[in-house]
Amino acid sequence: MDTEVIAMNLIAHSGDARTMAFQALQTAKKLDFEEADRLMQESKEAAIEAHNAQTELLVAEANGEKPEINVLLVHSQDHLMTSMLAQELIGEMVQMYKEFKK
Repeated sequence: MDTEVIAMNLIAHSGDARTMAFQALQTAKKLDFEEADRLMQESKEAAIEAHNAQTELLVAEANGEKPEINVLLVHSQDHLMTSMLAQELIGEMVQMYKEFKK
């Protein structure tokens, strides 16, 4: 198991998820909800890729392999959690824009 490669995958996919969620928010501000929904779906797909990388670490540890805990790995987990929170909040904000438009 190459912890650094997994950490970089977590960072890359989490960053993509966060970026797309914020793009969805900007699109929702323009009241283009179809595009906002599409961007949120892309964000969710990127988050699944990040989650798969994290799962790879968990499975390896469950199988007795101990990942090297370093700053890069901790940083990657921060990216994942931040993107997950952004998705949740932005999803709610997009819904609010939809409600306000009605």
